[in-house]
Amino acid sequence: MAGLPVFVASARSLNFLAAFVWYVGALALLVKGSSLLIEAEALNPRQGWPWLSVAVSLAAGGLKARFLFSRSCQKNLDRIAALEEPRLWQFFRPGFFAALAVMIATGASLSRLAHGDYAFLIAVAALDLAIGTALLASGQVFWKQKAFARSRS
Repeated sequence: MAGLPVFVASARSLNFLAAFVWYVGALALLVKGSSLLIEAEALNPRQGWPWLSVAVSLAAGGLKARFLFSRSCQKNLDRIAALEEPRLWQFFRPGFFAALAVMIATGASLSRLAHGDYAFLIAVAALDLAIGTALLASGQVFWKQKAFARSRS
């Protein structure tokens, strides 16, 4: 039995879905990391650690974007472009969805465990901000590659 036509999608649609998930993840992590830093600041006001963690996170996120996440974006766009009959769920590989579920569960658990612990809050916030920054910065690959254009070259 041939696949249901409702699940057939264009490469452009898959690129859009991949970018949407990528950017939603970035924004969620940046908001969550910021809220953890606000909580840390409320626990122990006027310390320099939250600001230092922001600076380190931005630098680490930029490096991660350049050397890891941008390549992942490009590989995924290339994989999508090579699909002969793209299906709606193919905007990421199945293993990515499994890893994403583990990462979300781990991040949520770390955040819950960190509440009330100044150093742990800053550490988890720094991790969230670094990954969020990396996702946001590497998302430029979608735009550079014209992933949303009618035809990708």
